Parts: sequence; structure tokens; C-alpha cells
Amino acid sequence: MAAGVKTVEGGLAPLRLGVCYYPEQWPEAGWAGDARRMRAMGLSVVRIGEFAWSRIEPEPGRFDWGWLDRAIATLTAAGLQVILGTPTATPPKWLVDAHPDILPCDAQGQPRRFGSRRHYCFSSDTYRRESDRIVTALVARYGEHPAVIAWQTDNEYGCHDTVESFSPAATVAFRAWLERRYRDIDALNTAWGTVFWSGEYRGFAAVDPPAATVTEANPAHRLDWRRFSSDQVVAFNARAAAIIRAGSPGRDVAHNFMGFFTGFDHHAVGRDLDAAGWDSYPLGFLDGGWDDAATKRRFLRQGHPDFAAFHHDLYRGCTPSQRLWVLEQQPGPVNWAAHNPAPLPGMVRLWTWEAWAHGAGLVSYFRWRQAPFGQEQMHAGLLRPDSEDGPAAAEVRAVAAERAAVQVEPAVRAPVALLFSYEAQWVLDIQPQGRGWRALEQVFGWYTALRGLGLDVDIVSPDADLLGYRLIVAPSLPVVSEALAATLAASEAVVLLGPRTASRTADFQLPLGLPRPAFGDALPIRVTRVESLPRGVVEPVEGSGGVERWLEQVEGEIEPSLRLENGAGLVWRHRRLRYVAGWPTPDLLVRIVREAVEEAGLAVLSLPPGLRLRSRGGVRFAFNYEATPIALSAHADVGELLLGSDPLPAGGVAAWRT
Repeated sequence: MAAGVKTVEGGLAPLRLGVCYYPEQWPEAGWAGDARRMRAMGLSVVRIGEFAWSRIEPEPGRFDWGWLDRAIATLTAAGLQVILGTPTATPPKWLVDAHPDILPCDAQGQPRRFGSRRHYCFSSDTYRRESDRIVTALVARYGEHPAVIAWQTDNEYGCHDTVESFSPAATVAFRAWLERRYRDIDALNTAWGTVFWSGEYRGFAAVDPPAATVTEANPAHRLDWRRFSSDQVVAFNARAAAIIRAGSPGRDVAHNFMGFFTGFDHHAVGRDLDAAGWDSYPLGFLDGGWDDAATKRRFLRQGHPDFAAFHHDLYRGCTPSQRLWVLEQQPGPVNWAAHNPAPLPGMVRLWTWEAWAHGAGLVSYFRWRQAPFGQEQMHAGLLRPDSEDGPAAAEVRAVAAERAAVQVEPAVRAPVALLFSYEAQWVLDIQPQGRGWRALEQVFGWYTALRGLGLDVDIVSPDADLLGYRLIVAPSLPVVSEALAATLAASEAVVLLGPRTASRTADFQLPLGLPRPAFGDALPIRVTRVESLPRGVVEPVEGSGGVERWLEQVEGEIEPSLRLENGAGLVWRHRRLRYVAGWPTPDLLVRIVREAVEEAGLAVLSLPPGLRLRSRGGVRFAFNYEATPIALSAHADVGELLLGSDPLPAGGVAAWRT
């Protein structure tokens, strides 16, 4: 790792601030002034180049490095460091015209054409060669440049539904992937259960992608297609990362993941990254999300109180180093949601501090100046199109001035691990067994319950090292490996398992008895029937709360610890394992989680919906997502404040040493 970047997360270094800049979109005469203003605003890192292929190589084989040389030199002269993006998200028109086979195809086999971005197929050998070529050229030119401290591979893998391509190249690659996985076509037929509906194949060359079928395709076929498509993303990223490491030693490699996106396995991509970046747009995702109308009104200009935190905690766990960057932070209204409100005053500052509290070493705002042209001309920047400061500029300056006062030791492991599997998301998306089951919403609801109790959470892969956690939560893991089952059964932590856990084999088949085959005597219960419930139907539970959307009938050698009012068991507890056989209403979920937390010996708070806490390195942070002030000391044990005030104003941030 590069020494210039390594300090971002290490020691007592303060949070670094950056910005996304597109010098090719602005007159060169203004670059130096932009760079000086960036530095004066407190920014130190600038991301450039991720969409600039047509300017770098305006025609085949002819590179125009001059403008990019001068842009980097201008930024360097102002004391700024550079994250250089590989421009493979936007292949130029001349490349598409010469090689139309690089285009992705939709599920009907129609090409998705040039004119926007991400118009390439991960399975195209032609595009892989062209990507290697442009990345190699960039690295040869700038790999040893002292100002280039990191690289971003591509941009937002999978955006605009581009993980899956149904092109001829993808079809050929899928067949080869299946042959490597199964070796024998009879093994595939057995694993997929193709005897059902006379779906048997005589050879791998007969297998097509699961698209354009009369009704739903075989679920095992669809799961393998999702696995294959994810592997293609992983391989594409790995090629770029390898080229960068070979020609730009000591520099970090990162990628900018997206919010609420599960199209590929981010843990697998993260194995080839030094830092996991993501693009934080809290308002756009609230508008388009599953929350009810009252929640959307309440947090219209703030975003859901757990949205950004969820992704910080998720992506922090996606690389071996557990390093986190925010490579695009919303500074104002976006352009792509159904409705695009402006942030409440103070929220850009809050989102920045919250990223730091959750382990981020860099927050980079998108973008420096609002563009007056193109598809994103309505997307706000730190500057308006006329180069005057936008509202967020003052908040960035405020963070830059405050950050020296709040320096922390490196982050430590949280007491709670939430297990998150991308494969689990695919299984549940393929076969939800009810319109009310949204896999990502279910996981997010459990995370929200934990956060509402004032807990710090690590979101980790089921393959992660779980030693040392006090509480392990798995909202739903349909496929549980023997190794994970043994780890959970032997763990000294309290383990809380959600519905549908261990409900499928790796081949997307029903095991004989659920979830007993995975956990054995550690959880002596059997799920004998499941039902999905329509919206508005709630089965009441003893005490308070109820079950909605999903309910399982369970038989066991143990008595349930919580029952429905009709006497059926809902929560089953054996030793340190608990199983929840349904989708609890939010109030009941908090009750169930609280009991597990208390058994784990962790302190519990009862935070209002708009107040969230996070600790990092001996400093406790508080964030007010409400549009009104909150009496902080009424909800937490507050020490001498390093930052903020009590009451905490709307959109306010406070910090104190613990």
C-alpha cells in the first residue's frame, strides 16, 4: 500500500476530504483556479479520469496525454493528490463501431447500444482485451507519478442493470463455466432437478441463459446464472487490479460500489481491492425505497437514519484490510430519483462525519461543479454551474475546520456481527414465495433494530472470522455450509437466526428437514410448513407485536421461548442459538433482538428513530436525523463534548470521548 494513502485510516490522522473532478469538461484556463479553491476548501484528494476514454484515446491507437498530463500537474501544484480512474465504464464510439460484439444484450437478446454508459458485456473477450490495453497504457503513463496515490477500477459495476448480459459471448462463457463446475452433464441435471418439467439436457452446449422462457426458469438454473454473472464481474475487476499492481506499485486499488445493490458478490470483488469505496446518495434511495409514506416525509431531506451507516458497515467488511472510502458523497439534489429534494442544512456535514465514525478514511464529494450539459446537468455539485459556491461548500469547510479536534485511534471490532451473503440475496430474490418478501429489506430491518438499541455493528461475510463477537445475527441465510453451521454451533456468542435459514442446499433444493440438517443437535427443530401472508395480515404474538409476510410451522424437541397467541411457536432457543420462525413486525423484532442483546451482556439503549450513535477509537458520535432538535443527554451518557452541543440541533453532530 502507498504510504500517502495508508495514513488515511491509520494512527491519529484526521479524515481526508476529496472531490470528483472532470477537467476535460471545463476550459483549461480555469483548472488552476479550481485547484486553488479545492485546497482552500480543505480538500486534499481529487478523483479524475473515470469517464475520459474518448479524450485519452480519440481514435484507435492515438493517445492524447497532453491534457491529462497538464491536469494532473495543475492539481499537484496546488498540493492535491489524485485518484485516477480507469475509463472502462465508457468505451468510445469508435470502439463500439469497430467491435459491436462488446455491447451487452438484454434478456430478449437485443443489444444495449451506445449513447449513455456501461455499454459493455463482461463476457466479451474483445472488450477484456481492449480494457486491458487502455488500463495498461494509463498505468504505463501515470503508474509512478508521485501525485497518483490510488486507482479506481471502472465505475459502479452493475449500474443500470449491467451485471447480467444475455449476449452470444455470455452464453458461450456460461456454458464453459457450467462445465468447469459440474464436469458431467448428468451432474448438472441432478443438481438442477431437470427431470422436473422434462428439462433435462444432453450436453453443456444445449444450455442457454435463463431468459425469455414461457414462465419462470428453473431456480437452480437462475442461481447458477447469477453466480456466473457475478464471477464475470470479479474476473474483470481482477484483471484491471493486476495490471495496476504490476505497473503502479505501492498505490491503492479501489472501486466505488453502490447503495442497495446486490447484483454481484462484493466480498469476492473486494478480495482484489485495498479499499472498498461506495457512492452515498441517501436522499435518492429513500425516495425510491420501500419505506412507508410517513417515514419518507419525516426524513425527506435527511435520508433514512440507517441507510448510510448500513453501507459503511457493509462495505468496510468487503476487503481484507477493512478499509472504507466514500468515493461519491451527495452534496445536494440528485437527478436520477423520482423526486430530488435538497438536503436539510447540516446534512452534508452529518453524512461526512458519520462516514468517519463508521471507519471511512476518505470522503469525496460528487461533484466539484454542476455540469450545464449531459445527462446529469440537474445533479448538484459543491459549486453551481456558474462557479459560485453551492450550499454544501460551507458545510465541507466546516468539517475541514473541525476535523483536527476529533482524532481517533484505529477502529476496533464491533461487539455485534451481522452476517450478509450476496448468494442469500439471490436465492431469496429468485424464489421469494410471496410478494411481501424483499430480501434486502429484511436484512436492513434487522440492522435497524440493532442500531435503535445503540449498538455498533460489523456486517460481514459468512466466511469471516467470527471469533470474539458477543452477538452474531443472521437475518436469513438460506444456504448454510457445514463449516458455518459448526462455527455457529460452537460459538461462545449468542447466535440469532432469522427465518428461511438453512432452507436450501447449495443446489437450490429443499433439504429433508429444515434447518436440522445444518445444525444437528445444536438446534433440534424442523420446519414442516411455510406460508407467505398478504399485506395487512398480522398474526398476533403473546405480549405484543405480531408476525407479518412470512410464517413457518416448526416442530422440535424443545419448547418455544415465544409463541403466537394461537399457541404456535415463533422463537426457538437451544443453548446459545435462537431461531425466529417468521417476519416479526418492527416492534416485535426490537423485542426479540433486545432479549438476545441482553443475554450477550451488551448495554442497551432505546434511541428515538432519528438519533443514531457510533463509536470509533474511544470517541462516541451522535447524529440527529430529525428535522427538530433532540435532547441528547436524555438518551445517552454524554461526556465532555469535543464537537456539537446538547440539545443536538436538526442535522447536528456531536462527539465525546468514552
